[in-house]
Amino acid sequence: MKEHNLTVATEFILLGITDRPELQAPLFVLFLAVYLTSLVGNLGMIVLTQVDPRLQTPMYFFLRHLALTDLGYSTAVGPKMLVNFVVTQNTISYYSCALQLAFLFVFIGSELFILSAMSYDRYIAICSPLLYTVVMSQRVCWVLVTIPYVYNTFVSLLVTIKIFTLPFCGHNVITHFYCDSLPLLSLLCSNTHEIEVIILVLSAVNLISSLLVVLMSYLLIFVAILRMNSAEGRRKAFSTCGSHLTVVTVFYGTLIFMYVQPKASHSSDTDKVASIFYILIIPMLNPLIYSLRNKDVNYALHRTWKKICNIFS
Repeated sequence: MKEHNLTVATEFILLGITDRPELQAPLFVLFLAVYLTSLVGNLGMIVLTQVDPRLQTPMYFFLRHLALTDLGYSTAVGPKMLVNFVVTQNTISYYSCALQLAFLFVFIGSELFILSAMSYDRYIAICSPLLYTVVMSQRVCWVLVTIPYVYNTFVSLLVTIKIFTLPFCGHNVITHFYCDSLPLLSLLCSNTHEIEVIILVLSAVNLISSLLVVLMSYLLIFVAILRMNSAEGRRKAFSTCGSHLTVVTVFYGTLIFMYVQPKASHSSDTDKVASIFYILIIPMLNPLIYSLRNKDVNYALHRTWKKICNIFS
């Protein structure tokens, strides 16, 4: 019987985005700008939707939690990735790696269901406007965000504990720039079939169930819009959904690209590019999309800026 060199892992080595020294400094500057933009944008969106009295509606309640999840998973990876650009050896401790993986599962999984809740919110607003305040009550809104947080915390703990209670072999190099589940599974000595099936099933359930809610909501929205007699009414309905539809398309499109591409064209470089896009670029784009395309957010931003200027003038 073949014996494995079992070790108690105390740290892992992250291969990072690139091993070319001349690219380290330019990439550090680029991703620092991306992360700071994401940090300011999402924090600003959270504060703005909390303090502005005109943004106290279900749509902006969900937008605040979308910004929170964006901030959560980009911060779980971003700062450590930036540090690794300027240090000699890209290492991450055993427990930091476990925490990073756990936070990614919680926030990315929660974002899927928050986006689907936002789709349902737009469906009620357009298809049943007279019942909107009754159906989308504060209690319902809290239920629609609390359940995803609790469920994905359970999923996160299940997967993370399963992985980190199994023995690692002597090899401790992760072929990624953060602690992702698949590269970690390749370092385990024991049979990983069970945990692979758990990750596959849970990921498929999360992605498909949330995507079905989004697709059904928008199908019913488009049918309702086509039945409108007023061109102005159709334009307003489309503009109401425009920002959310853009965010949904980019987020789900990236995840589907990652998980449905054929194995023949699957590579670690492709995974890294896709991961950079949905972990760092999308959290930066979301607040920009909602602020540039949304008049209410723009007005609230101007009002808040004027108040701040008046305080310091």
